[in-house]
Amino acid sequence: MSTKTIRIGHHEIGPEHKPFIIAEMSGNHNGDLERALRIVDIIADSGAQALKLQTYTADTITLDSDRDEFFVDKNHALWGNSNLYKLYQQAYTPWEWHKPIFDRAAERGLVAFSSAFDPTAVEFLNDLNVPAFKVASAEMVDLPLVRLMAQTGKPIVMSTGSATLTEIAAAVETAREAGCEQLVVLGCTASYPAEPSDSNLRQLPLLADLFECVVGYSDHTMGVGVSVAAVAMGASAIEKHVTTSRDDEGVDSAFSLNPDELTSLVVETERAWQALGEPRIGATGSEHEVRRLRRSLYVTRSVKAGETVSAENVRSVRPANGLPTIAMDQIDGWVFTRDVEFATPTEWSMFAPPSS
Repeated sequence: MSTKTIRIGHHEIGPEHKPFIIAEMSGNHNGDLERALRIVDIIADSGAQALKLQTYTADTITLDSDRDEFFVDKNHALWGNSNLYKLYQQAYTPWEWHKPIFDRAAERGLVAFSSAFDPTAVEFLNDLNVPAFKVASAEMVDLPLVRLMAQTGKPIVMSTGSATLTEIAAAVETAREAGCEQLVVLGCTASYPAEPSDSNLRQLPLLADLFECVVGYSDHTMGVGVSVAAVAMGASAIEKHVTTSRDDEGVDSAFSLNPDELTSLVVETERAWQALGEPRIGATGSEHEVRRLRRSLYVTRSVKAGETVSAENVRSVRPANGLPTIAMDQIDGWVFTRDVEFATPTEWSMFAPPSS
């Protein structure tokens, strides 16, 4: 059964709540646990709500082979000609680091979970009592793996990068049939870094309607602009890679946010969410004073009963206590029914048509 609001840890996620910011460490620890813990602190200091890791080893995610298909295309912007096994050896987070990283996250008030890339990772993370599981873009077609995560009863955050509608539907159906009642589907462009023009944020309302779920966006573009726009298009969760500095040459650092940018992401996505409002047109509560100061018809000099109304004695000015300005079309040439002082707001009882 789907819902428009879900809970991960102590956080409510959905359209009625501020964006849930998931900061992805990935391989940006550069093989240094102290650096990993420093990234946890950076995430906590930014105001983001969640830390995410990736749980695999080179052996659980690929094969140690030199065949051509086990190399990244030579034209790839970041990892061209890299052997997959060696790349994952460099990027993986040692499993013995997970607990100290998760413990630091808990100390700093963060929700911490991970992408599980094979059944052993699901078991390992479940033993660590993670509050949710992430299905990575490339793994969403591994339906037995999706089913295994769902059978834990934990919420699932699922990225859709490069997937067809049929593939997304199959993964969502598999998760729900296996018991997943809390699901976030993240629109995603699985290129690194991604171009804003490839983001296709208009998919987000479609995903929400088609799958009746909370939606978000996993953003691999530079900066925070696409993430802010995603919130405007209905994203309730935003995932972004984070590093200490892009100059540190981590495996994912080229498209990751630095600490100041992460703070900006938290602030600006919440502003975007606050700006959404409701599907109605009209003044907001804060505009009451502006409405009071709009224009209306006022008597602009003291007049006597019987005087003719004209632009010399009635005019459109601020504030809005008098008759609407369009009333001048009717009362122009009429007469005052009584004496009226300067700066009096007009009312219909002041005027009468001239005697014929």
